[in-house]
Amino acid sequence: MNDTGASAGGRRFEGPGGTPGGGGELLASLVMMGIGIYMVFDHVTVHTSYWRIFGSAGTSFGVTLLPLLIGFAALFWNGRSIVGWLLVLAGIALILVGVLMNLDIYFRPTSLWTTIVMFGLIAAGLGLFAKALRPHAPRQSS
Repeated sequence: MNDTGASAGGRRFEGPGGTPGGGGELLASLVMMGIGIYMVFDHVTVHTSYWRIFGSAGTSFGVTLLPLLIGFAALFWNGRSIVGWLLVLAGIALILVGVLMNLDIYFRPTSLWTTIVMFGLIAAGLGLFAKALRPHAPRQSS
């Protein structure tokens, strides 16, 4: 650190993207994108379906537990067993992947106006964000 207490090497903060100006635009763009993304996420429904990994629907979850259970047994027999740790990690990963693969995601019915507002806020926020990163001309004092 230097005398100013900052770690920027004594340089003054110019603005977003290292260019002068654009701080207000950057903040407004983040708010717009945040509201749009929140609205989209609020209109999405996520639920699980039948477990469809390693077998027919609804009957295959037990098979995904085998690596985890064998790994636990190996670790209780020898706590330093590399194979045991690998089986436990593989079993946990297999269960997490199985849960994620069996999620169904739906966009709930909504009005056209709400859909335009949601995605319009995100698009406008992205455009304003890109504009905020460009250099701005210094203000002329009158």
